[in-house]
Amino acid sequence: MSVDGVIETARALLGRFDGPELAAFMAGWPSRDTGRRLIEPRPLPVLRWLDRLAPGAVDETRPLVGDLVAAAADLAWGQTYAAGDFGERFLERYGWSELIGLRGPIASDRLACGVLLLGPDLEYPAHSHAAEEIYIPLAGTARWLRGGEGWRPRRPGELIHHPSGIAHAMRTDEQPLLALYLWRGGDLAQKSTILGVAGRRSDGGDDDHA
Repeated sequence: MSVDGVIETARALLGRFDGPELAAFMAGWPSRDTGRRLIEPRPLPVLRWLDRLAPGAVDETRPLVGDLVAAAADLAWGQTYAAGDFGERFLERYGWSELIGLRGPIASDRLACGVLLLGPDLEYPAHSHAAEEIYIPLAGTARWLRGGEGWRPRRPGELIHHPSGIAHAMRTDEQPLLALYLWRGGDLAQKSTILGVAGRRSDGGDDDHA
């Protein structure tokens, strides 16, 4: 599966959603004739959970999950944080790959689009950023924190909107999480501001990952 094929499948999935929030993002989607960058593949330890994603997908997201798993070895996987932020265990279970944006194979300074992969039993602590964001979980039901709403389970295929500056966080249980993300506005390569603190999860999880 080519990276272009993955991007087309992502675009098809996004086309299933309506609403002004997503429409504002899609207005910045690059045209088909946008130039391509040559991106060197880069693996990360989190890819060891790729073979556990398919059972956690739903009908709407399964084509994109399949394409991403097939293309994973050809993608450049990155990490925004270092061991000093959340510890080595977090880095072993965390990674993202940008498809469109300042660093992805399709260049754009208006929109970033990529995927986030989190391993099981992990908390991505509360953080915020200037960019407005949309997430669509693709595989794995995780719990998400958004502003003052509290932790809520979010299933694959849901659209989650994070306005600029809002605090948000994610927790996985026994399933890994694969999610599609979109960013617009602000610095598309900005490192998030961490709002959570290191410590034991309130549900009794490990204390060395946040």
